[in-house]
Amino acid sequence: VMKLNPQQAPLYGDSVITVQLTEEDKIEDDVVFYLVFTGSTVQHCTSTRKINPGSLETISPGHDCCETVKVALCASREGRPVLVVAEESFQFVQDEAYDAAQFLATCAGNQQALNFTRFLDRSRPPAADVDFLDEKVALAFRHLKLPAEWNVLGADQSLTDNIPRETLMHFAVRLGLLRLTWFLLQQPGGRGALSIHNNEGATPVSLALERGYQKLHQLLTEEEAREPDSWSTLSHTVYSGDYSVKHHRKLNVYMLTAEA
Repeated sequence: VMKLNPQQAPLYGDSVITVQLTEEDKIEDDVVFYLVFTGSTVQHCTSTRKINPGSLETISPGHDCCETVKVALCASREGRPVLVVAEESFQFVQDEAYDAAQFLATCAGNQQALNFTRFLDRSRPPAADVDFLDEKVALAFRHLKLPAEWNVLGADQSLTDNIPRETLMHFAVRLGLLRLTWFLLQQPGGRGALSIHNNEGATPVSLALERGYQKLHQLLTEEEAREPDSWSTLSHTVYSGDYSVKHHRKLNVYMLTAEA
């Protein structure tokens, strides 16, 4: 028997899962454990790392839909057949960060919605919350399948640059969301958004300056600015046909995802 903690993960994955083993499954040095997540259309296989004699750690994969999947803990030893040691169910859910990313993606050109995000800013969340929000929403945004024509400035590109308006970039900068700002900069319309004035005449760049966000200001203005450190910068993914392999450098965990 094994216990997974937590027993669910957001759709975009990349959270830590601990696997508790029972007494008789103490981890011997020459045994390699991995987890197989079987969903309705995709399957993931993740390596694990040993924390202590009774527990392992891995990273949750990003999944394609909200559902409960079967997780098998497999053990392999050189020269022996692979054994399924235990099975458990696990749930992929859509969390608030995913909802937020979806909301922001769909309202990229919607002035009413963007003005609502300004209202949110008045209840300045503490820095630790901002960091958590930034990390999660940026991860969720990466996982969204954005349509090919998606643009940071919204679908209506006929709006000329000199019409004052609120943009997603204003939102990300106003809250000090470094990673989300970086993500948006890489998308179509991201760089263009930097010179757009809102109704108060502020550009995302002037907002960063006015709020004293030095790192953010550098990110927006320096040619050589590098991606801010985050959980996602620790992950490197390679795609090949229906397969993808991801390596999470911090935990040194590998993940193989394939269409089932």
